Amino acid sequence: MEPVILSCAELSTREINAALAALPDGATARVLEPRGRHNLAVGLSNRVRIDIEGNAGYFTGGLGDGPDVVVHGFTGWSVGENLQAGSVRVEGNASECAGASSRGGTIVIEGDASSRAGISLKGGTILVGGNVGHMSGFMAQAGVMLVGGDAGDALGDSLYEAVIYVAGKIASLGSDARIEELTDSDVRAVKALAELGGGAFGHVQPENVTRVASARGLYNFDALKDQKY
Repeated sequence: MEPVILSCAELSTREINAALAALPDGATARVLEPRGRHNLAVGLSNRVRIDIEGNAGYFTGGLGDGPDVVVHGFTGWSVGENLQAGSVRVEGNASECAGASSRGGTIVIEGDASSRAGISLKGGTILVGGNVGHMSGFMAQAGVMLVGGDAGDALGDSLYEAVIYVAGKIASLGSDARIEELTDSDVRAVKALAELGGGAFGHVQPENVTRVASARGLYNFDALKDQKY
């Protein structure tokens, strides 16, 4: 099946997203000349492949529940925001809040991500081949992050049950985040994540990453202590 061609030079964002939403499962589409256009491929639930041929703006692939979106360039704020299922891959860098509040699916950023990557993560998988900025993983509640490069200040601040693996250096940990011993299960998990990420993660050595998780000091209750019988 030939891909559907949609040009941002000829169509509005609303028209492009409507055309993408109308595609049958298994279809493919190419979005041309995005030139930093915001809100592309947002709110889709069909199982399709979408290639955005250039740099995209804010919220690319947000609220997705099935499609696989590939950005052949950079993205602005909140790529894959509230992702439910499917994937978003960015072949360049991403701006702030990548994967904010994502609940499922996979977000792959082959380059660097700016500050607050994975903020309020709720179950998704975020893979960053390069570095992440300050306060990445802030209030991450569930899910996993793999950082192939270095992490900025306050990594994992107010972290809950998400786990962050970092292959490079960590500038500092946020409140209630701590480094934990790497287990054999972690090594296997990181290997699988790096393979999922592809070539941009080829430098990651699973046995040498740092595992960051919650110290659970900021929890409002102790589930075992407060359990009623």
